Amino acid sequence: MTPNRPYLLRAFFDWIVDNECTPHLVVNADYPEVQVPTQFVQDGQIVLNISPSAVTAFSLDNEQLSFNARFGGQPMQVYVPLGAVLAIYARENGEGTVFTQEAFDDAELEETLEPVESEETVSSDPVEKPEKKKGSHLRVVK
Repeated sequence: MTPNRPYLLRAFFDWIVDNECTPHLVVNADYPEVQVPTQFVQDGQIVLNISPSAVTAFSLDNEQLSFNARFGGQPMQVYVPLGAVLAIYARENGEGTVFTQEAFDDAELEETLEPVESEETVSSDPVEKPEKKKGSHLRVVK
């Protein structure tokens, strides 16, 4: 079967807009091919207002979503593969849904990462993962 993420994303977007709320997306900014304003990325994520009044040329298909918007007064085209979408919610009340983080396969990763040539040795010490913030305002709707 095809992935259900694009269908759920469209349904939640329509539901939020129909209820006169402001749809926001949480996006994994480190996902391959994501094009977002990097100055607004925090902890590898960015929250985007995708309300019809905030964006132009909005497009959502089964593979990606894209739109034009202004960030700090500067126009930018945003491109988000749907695998990078972590959540959609209404700003006013937090109603929405959280998606499982989609891992990208090694072939996809190899296409997006350039090889790094270095003679330095790599430490075998595990990298500490940053602590996740607690008290999210998102609610899971089933």
